[in-house]
Amino acid sequence: MIRKLIVEFIGTYFLVLTVGQMVVGAKADSPAAALAPLAIGSALMVMIYAGGHISGGHYNPAVSLAVWIRGKCTNAELPAYWMAQAVGAAAAALTVLFLKEHPHVSAGKIETVPALLAEFLFTFALCYVVLNVATAKGTAGNSNYGLAIGFTVLVGAFAVGGISGGAFNPAVALGVTLMGLSSPANIWIFLVADFLGGLVAGLLFNTLDMGDEKASV
Repeated sequence: MIRKLIVEFIGTYFLVLTVGQMVVGAKADSPAAALAPLAIGSALMVMIYAGGHISGGHYNPAVSLAVWIRGKCTNAELPAYWMAQAVGAAAAALTVLFLKEHPHVSAGKIETVPALLAEFLFTFALCYVVLNVATAKGTAGNSNYGLAIGFTVLVGAFAVGGISGGAFNPAVALGVTLMGLSSPANIWIFLVADFLGGLVAGLLFNTLDMGDEKASV
């Protein structure tokens, strides 16, 4: 268990660190801002390849929830994973603030209903992809799972990042809130939408019995 939690901490840490380093202090029309989704999706991808064989490479409480519903995460692991992910996100946020010399950061403004929908849809998509490429029998042993998962975040960030900020991850939401990129008053939007997305993805996966599907030719 300890080994898994260390991996979850590390993966979440570098994911949130990348978010902060790419976004904090960057102007909206800067190259850094334009490339942020690519860097963030790539960070997730490489961390999944690095730690997926140990912890599953969740780095996201909503993904852990979906995997738990799928039956691939134990009752004891779920809260422990959440704690490791939250601590990793908080540590990354503090690192970013230190590296950026505690800059003044203006929290982005979001509209509640569009943000809820955007976060729900792409967190669902992310969890749906994770369950199908990393836990289904039909895709067992594939080598593209990290790329598929990382690119789902990349696509979501490009598609709806301007609406919700593109967290798709309660741990990332915690990190960006601590960094001042999002108002503390808005964190419930990410928590509700992201956990709901993971819940629906897990229930749908089980309902459609995707885990028992054989690989098609």
